[in-house]
Amino acid sequence: MKWTLPFYILIVISFTGHSQETEESKLIKKLLEKESATWRARDSKGHSDCWYIQPYSRILVSTPKGETFDVPPAAMINTKPEAMGNGGFAVNTNYKISINGKTAWVSHNEESTAKDGKKTFSYEIRLLEKIKNKWKLVGQSIHIYKSE
Repeated sequence: MKWTLPFYILIVISFTGHSQETEESKLIKKLLEKESATWRARDSKGHSDCWYIQPYSRILVSTPKGETFDVPPAAMINTKPEAMGNGGFAVNTNYKISINGKTAWVSHNEESTAKDGKKTFSYEIRLLEKIKNKWKLVGQSIHIYKSE
């Protein structure tokens, strides 16, 4: 079989475009999973440790009913446990990560299961910065949707 140059280039791009997970992306996923778990566990200190609020930080949440909430970033740190989640767990999937030096953005899907078994589904975009050699969340956009 004779391969033409454009076909060869396509194969090379395909293989290099899906490289193995980097150490940085593993650290970012670990942080995002910690942030989800600490919110549900009402672990205010652990949750605060995941965030670094910047002057440009922003948290937007949209609901299946078309409502949008602009959550004050300060709500992510030093939050009283009673204002946090109420148990359950979350599973994040379909990570797409872009790392550029000390900044990163991540999109993923989240399936949250409350203590009573009720499920909530969302698409999430997270903004991160490396602060003092540790990845921290600086913003996010959460879009809750109804599963079919």
